[in-house]
Amino acid sequence: MNIIAFAASNSKSSINKQLVTHAMQVLQSEILPDAICDILDLNDFEMPIYSVDREEVSGIPQQAHAFLSKIQSADALVISFAEHNGNFTAAFKNIFDWVSRIDVEVFQGKDMVIMAASDGASGGASVLEIANDTAPYCGGSVKASFCVGPFFDVFDIGEGQLIDAALQQTLRESLTALAKPKQAVQQ
Repeated sequence: MNIIAFAASNSKSSINKQLVTHAMQVLQSEILPDAICDILDLNDFEMPIYSVDREEVSGIPQQAHAFLSKIQSADALVISFAEHNGNFTAAFKNIFDWVSRIDVEVFQGKDMVIMAASDGASGGASVLEIANDTAPYCGGSVKASFCVGPFFDVFDIGEGQLIDAALQQTLRESLTALAKPKQAVQQ
């Protein structure tokens, strides 16, 4: 199974990057040992701010095509959403906007586990709600979602792992949802 994972943030010290990296380690060591995991860095897909005018003049940037190609190559997605002012980060939203001009089904029908981490008590609940609501309209099938916060109380930065037992269990259960075979469509 090929898993594409990323933090929906362009911060070099992103707590969401730390969370999604930990999630991929758990996935490979405990749930799907044969999985191939590719953790993307949104900085590799930086583009000008989307506008219709810019698209008409210059077309769609190569980075948007490259990002969509990564999504297309995956069997499943694991995304940890950073929350900026209760919403997606500008970095993720810009990539999302450009890619949606190629294909509105940005997530390409993939099964997804989505999460959010924040240093606040809500753990990014606002952005996670938006992601849960948006994903089905953009070709994503959310199999599990959860929030982590306050991050620095439940995650050991030095060890790079969750230290809260309940969140550890939630992470494992969420990732296990990706290991379940897809249900055959009844006709």
